[in-house]
Amino acid sequence: LGRGPAAPRPLQNPLRASPGCRGAQGRFAYKLLHDLFANYSSALRPVEDTDRALNVTLKVTLAQIIDMDERNQVLTSYLWVRQTWLDAHLTWDKDEYGGIDSIRIPSSLVWRPDIILYNNADERFGGSMETNVVLRSDGHITWDSPAITKSSCKVDVSYFPFDGQQCRLTFGSWTYNGNQIDLRNQLDSGDLTDFVENVEWEVLGMPATRNVITYGCCSEPYPDVTYTLLLRRRASFYIFNLLLPCIMVSFLAPLGFYLPADSGEKVSLGVTVLLALTVFQLLVAESMPPSESVPLIGKYYIATMTMITASTALTIFIMNVHHCGPGARPVPPWARRLILHHMARLCCVYEMGESCQGAPRALGGRAGAGGDAGGAGERPGEGRAGAEVRGCPWEHCLCHHDALLRNVGYIAGCFRRHRANQRRTGEWKKVAKVMDRFFMWVFFLMVFLMSVLVLGNAA
Repeated sequence: LGRGPAAPRPLQNPLRASPGCRGAQGRFAYKLLHDLFANYSSALRPVEDTDRALNVTLKVTLAQIIDMDERNQVLTSYLWVRQTWLDAHLTWDKDEYGGIDSIRIPSSLVWRPDIILYNNADERFGGSMETNVVLRSDGHITWDSPAITKSSCKVDVSYFPFDGQQCRLTFGSWTYNGNQIDLRNQLDSGDLTDFVENVEWEVLGMPATRNVITYGCCSEPYPDVTYTLLLRRRASFYIFNLLLPCIMVSFLAPLGFYLPADSGEKVSLGVTVLLALTVFQLLVAESMPPSESVPLIGKYYIATMTMITASTALTIFIMNVHHCGPGARPVPPWARRLILHHMARLCCVYEMGESCQGAPRALGGRAGAGGDAGGAGERPGEGRAGAEVRGCPWEHCLCHHDALLRNVGYIAGCFRRHRANQRRTGEWKKVAKVMDRFFMWVFFLMVFLMSVLVLGNAA
């Protein structure tokens, strides 16, 4: 029987190693690990010359800002810490071990520099995660470890909520001095490529500096790498939840002068606004550290509360002026000239028939008219009696009796005194009204200026 051409055999994937090759690589890896750590000790500094310092390179990547506790002045952040150094006792010829150039082994097997965060504020004082290290054939070791750190940060809330903070992260060796470990930063700043944006804080930068400090306990220098985290607060949340309500509530305070004095709500409005601002002040005080520096928004609250307290006190004084009784003294001439004439025209306070442009009508004219009316009505029986005198004999006219004349004079006197008291009470009420309008515009101007000053200082 004839046979057709043989079917082509499928090509093997050149990237896929054969099982024998994989087994050989595994045997070389086990042999390499056994040979490297046969006489190795992770307790000693891995240098051939003990008089020379070991170079350790540090790189910090900021992954996330978890929390900023202003009251306790603690910054919680998520970092990726990379440390690189040369271990002179862990080198091999990769040709002797099947071309293996690097292996990944637990970090507990090799010597590690005791680099810690100097300004650690964690109560547990935990270190980095126990991750693997990458060991290369030339002895270079790279250790990448994530860490959630709590660092102390000096918080300045003078311009809260428009403030910026500078939090330092200082890394250094705890036991090795500068003659044993030379710590250096790999980059001039922290790595922010993988940073997750925070809803409250905006990161402006993370510059790195190397410092060599001689502490009082020891004579040797200790190098460290300090990363300064530059933060700026996103103020939108606090503007809409703390600042704008305060501004709107503070603009209600001058309106208490516009309320009629007979409404009985002038003092109640001032006290209510003062209580509302006290609640906002307590909300700010709970989140701020108890320091000597008062936040900018706290200063605004205190100034506004002082202004509202002054307006409430003035309201009580003006209500006392408004409710002057009939026994009050007449308005002094200087007050009549200053308040009832000039200030009334300035504040546009006028009565029925008057206008802001024209001079206010003199209250004495009405008094004179009342006096004329009182004079005309004061002796109504006198003219009538005179007419009767002409028509009747003296001895038969009863209207000329002394008792009747005394009664008519008493009634006329009471009427004159009543009209004078009404005029005096009306003058004091107009004085109170003019003072109300004047202080209303003064306090409106004060609230506006305080708001502009707060926003100007924030800028």
